[in-house]
Amino acid sequence: MRLAMWSLRLVVAVLLSSLLITALVVGMAPRVWGILNAHEETAIPLYQVGGFTGLAERSVLFDDQGRQIGVFQAENSQQTLISEIPPQVVDALLAIEDQNFRQHRGVDLRAVGRQVISNINDGASGGASTITQQVVKNELLATLPRDGRYKLLQMRYAILLERELTKDQILERWFNTNFYGYNAYGIKAAAEVYFGKDVKDLSIEEGAFLVGLVRAPSAYDPINNRSLSLSRFVTALTRVRDEGYITLTDDEIIRRAAQFMPTGVRSRPDEPVQRTHFTELVKDYLLNQTTILGITYQERYAKLFRGGLRIYTTLDRDAQASADEAVQLLPDNSVNAQAALVTIDNATGAIRAMVGGKPFKAGENEVNLAMRRRQTGSSVKMFILAAALEAGVESDDLIDGKLPCLLPNPDNPTEPFEIKDGVSEPVGPLRRMTWLSINCAYAKLSQIVGLNRVVDRIYQMSASEWLTPEKYPVYPYASLATGANELSVVDMAAGAQTIANLGVHHEPYLLEKILERDNSTLVWERAVNVNGTEALTTATAAKTVDIMRGVVRSGTARRTPLADDRPAGGKTGTQANNTNAWFVGFTPQYSTVVWVGDPRGYTPMRGVPEFRNQIVGTWKFARNTVTGATYPAHIWKLHMDKIHEGLEVTDWGTKRDDEAWKLLVTPQRPLARLYLPGVECVAQVISGVPPAPSTTLAPGRTTTTLPADQTVPTTAPGPVVVSVLPTSTTIDPTEKNPYAPVPSIPIVGHIVYDCDKGVPSWAQTTVVGG
Repeated sequence: MRLAMWSLRLVVAVLLSSLLITALVVGMAPRVWGILNAHEETAIPLYQVGGFTGLAERSVLFDDQGRQIGVFQAENSQQTLISEIPPQVVDALLAIEDQNFRQHRGVDLRAVGRQVISNINDGASGGASTITQQVVKNELLATLPRDGRYKLLQMRYAILLERELTKDQILERWFNTNFYGYNAYGIKAAAEVYFGKDVKDLSIEEGAFLVGLVRAPSAYDPINNRSLSLSRFVTALTRVRDEGYITLTDDEIIRRAAQFMPTGVRSRPDEPVQRTHFTELVKDYLLNQTTILGITYQERYAKLFRGGLRIYTTLDRDAQASADEAVQLLPDNSVNAQAALVTIDNATGAIRAMVGGKPFKAGENEVNLAMRRRQTGSSVKMFILAAALEAGVESDDLIDGKLPCLLPNPDNPTEPFEIKDGVSEPVGPLRRMTWLSINCAYAKLSQIVGLNRVVDRIYQMSASEWLTPEKYPVYPYASLATGANELSVVDMAAGAQTIANLGVHHEPYLLEKILERDNSTLVWERAVNVNGTEALTTATAAKTVDIMRGVVRSGTARRTPLADDRPAGGKTGTQANNTNAWFVGFTPQYSTVVWVGDPRGYTPMRGVPEFRNQIVGTWKFARNTVTGATYPAHIWKLHMDKIHEGLEVTDWGTKRDDEAWKLLVTPQRPLARLYLPGVECVAQVISGVPPAPSTTLAPGRTTTTLPADQTVPTTAPGPVVVSVLPTSTTIDPTEKNPYAPVPSIPIVGHIVYDCDKGVPSWAQTTVVGG
């Protein structure tokens, strides 16, 4: 009995001694530490009052209407103001972590004493850190060893911190600096990750869960350690109940905890955070293509991923959703064909939508197919057409499109460029050759205009920071008209924008402005060129639009007119062996380009079983082959119909018969016959009437509707005497003047024939003046 009493007294004495020593240490430590470091007694400005100076925060991307479209984050660090945190969540924090927070001055001596007793009874170690001490630990002492000096330093800094910041500012720091698991730093990020909501919408139960999670996010992971996490949640809710913030029985607490337990990692549907090809393009630009955010890469990276920037882009979230939906028209397939799409605002050059193939996935689908260059097929003919019209060619000038055709090859004069396959079309108007995408006609036209001049027009019409002569070569190939050069979807959309905007080019761009984390201090803003750059004359662009409208009305894209009879122009493109398929189309408001192909290589898209008998609206894909008029054109229509909903149906002219527009597109001279010197020869008619050069004039432009001085009979009633004219030369390869005339002759009074075959048998030759 005496032994038991003696043991009890010994334990009590030890406890009282421990409490006394602890109290003395706590009371004297800051003063002792101050004496030991008297030379550093000057108050340390631990924080600047207000704001979030020094805290890392992810940068957020917004669309053109201020809606979030993505983030840049090394860690999901989101900052919030204490005023945005619901009072019940603050109550949960105080109940679980620091009941006396409002009373103490950084260190809670009573809590220290209670913890000492608890540690002795339980044989465990632990501390009674206040919220203030936890903030100090997170921000100032994270890298220091946990020795005796650590606890004294933590207490000292906690007392100093309480002198610098208000209680609410300290709470704000606590909520913003803690790690909650799953890469989430700060309660705002945690609210998004675990509950898919904004921090202001958290309940007291959800707040209790998150506060309880902070102690050991990995151990209390609700997805992988659900049982232990639920136990911690119950403990946290019990403390909230014990402090009087909720009224629940123990059984009700268990049920409530099970009800509010997160079941997975989430994101807010109204605030996308996933990486996309567009956001990755913005990231690459800010890190590698510009010094907007700093001189060194390290500066730019820190600013972009931890600087809390507010980045305002050109993307339209609704247009992007439309594009994402439209490309789903292309089914999964055995040749890995994917679709890329870009939409540009014609008035500004702003990129409103971008699909870079299958959705971005790190390590799997990283290549942005909207930026990757591929052979263009016949879609490149729009540049040849514009260059020809700029050089004085008229829409209904005649040109030969018969197969086969053998043309000079500047790269290898000993091996002429030959086209054998495709559609053959006898001599006819240029507009018809465009509608039917006649390769022989356009291969000749490119050399008639001059290959170098066509290349120059491509650079002028599609100019951007991605396409310049210095950055990327476009070659004057003899096969230019059949798509030998590789261009990107953005390049093609930029060229279409120039045509649709009646010759005024605006370079495609991604960014409008960048603000600091306060969403008001300007970091950078795009310099706006309201007037743009004239890449084509208004008359040239108007004639190009007029011809390309026929492609949609009655040409290769006639099956995909836009809803409400909305005016639109376009050009299909299919590369040899169906390895690339394009549609380039535009309205007065938007230009959209769609490409379909296999990103792994030039894979023929023929005989693909998944493409047969696909039904789109009222149209059925009976063939299993992809051309520009199939999936690309239908994706274009689906997307363009959607993004034009609610927009006024406008034409390039006030009305289709508007006098000003009519003046722009009407030929200003008698129609001519275009010819390629060296391939086609010319003779003047001395007497007689030669046969008509063609029976395939444009609709509405038959022999009876041509001006009287251009009427061409269809028969040769008598002998025809001609005089062969001297052979002219092609355009000088160095000629860059876009207005230099092309080889052509009046239709009436001349004939054009194949140089290799000689003068037609129905004609007699003579020498003028002989």
